Amino acid sequence: MIGASIGNFDGVHLGHRALLEALRSANEPPASTVAVTFEPAPSVVLGRPAGSRILQPAQRRRRLLELGFDDVLELVTTPDLLSMEPRAFIDHLIGELGGDLGLLAEGPDFRFGRGRAGSLETLEEAGRERGFGLSVVTERRVVLVDGLEVPVRSSTVRRLLELGRVEDASRLLGRRHALVGRVVRGDQRGRTIGIPTANLDLEGAMLPADGVYAGVATLPDGTRRPAAISVGTKPTFEPTPAVAEVHLLDWDGRLDDYGWTLEATLARRLRGQERYDGLDPFLAQLERDLEATRRVAADEDQNPMGAHS
Repeated sequence: MIGASIGNFDGVHLGHRALLEALRSANEPPASTVAVTFEPAPSVVLGRPAGSRILQPAQRRRRLLELGFDDVLELVTTPDLLSMEPRAFIDHLIGELGGDLGLLAEGPDFRFGRGRAGSLETLEEAGRERGFGLSVVTERRVVLVDGLEVPVRSSTVRRLLELGRVEDASRLLGRRHALVGRVVRGDQRGRTIGIPTANLDLEGAMLPADGVYAGVATLPDGTRRPAAISVGTKPTFEPTPAVAEVHLLDWDGRLDDYGWTLEATLARRLRGQERYDGLDPFLAQLERDLEATRRVAADEDQNPMGAHS
């Protein structure tokens, strides 16, 4: 018997973890758990504006889901799939799962099918006919640094990142938010001032608020290094489109080899983006940023994120 949960799973946050926990703690736990998601995101196929940005690319989402679920089923998102009536979509899903669906776990506001016409009541009725059960999981809520309690939703994580509140975003995710992307060629200005950076192609994932962040970078071989992450348009120099640049402390490797993947977690926002009148004050601030990054990274090593997981 398969236990499944359907959703975009953008961010793979604590609310998604609660769905998996509901499947595993059922009176008759399924033999296998499957996260059913969509690629590309439905918002892309529907042509919604760029405001509906993703928190991570599909490959990263799959890797995070596979840390919990036994399998991940990515449905190819097409206009035909999105236009299916709810009952037709359920039949399609059962077929994709090999006819062995035994239990679904969904949140209280779950909607599906054409025009989001399908509801929990639709699932309950279909379950009685098709032989699967439904577990409705109460929405998770967490308390932010300022004491405000908020629901754990992907939209809330996005809003917090837009504000640069990465520590609060971590509370919803149950881990540090990470920028993961291929290292690509940039303007190479960093190496001319002695602070080389890796420019990341985030494959459509959103950037947090402009500014400088302290965190930890993980190299392809698993090596971890303190990382100062700059997000923005480089106003001190010739402005550019917003980019994410990562400077690795205590690392003498080459950053002019491109195409490899780098992961940089965001532990703390050090400051917003600023414009400096000349190179000297800019470099002086960078030195302060690097020293702060070293302190934050040392604290991360001693107290890794996990208090909210």
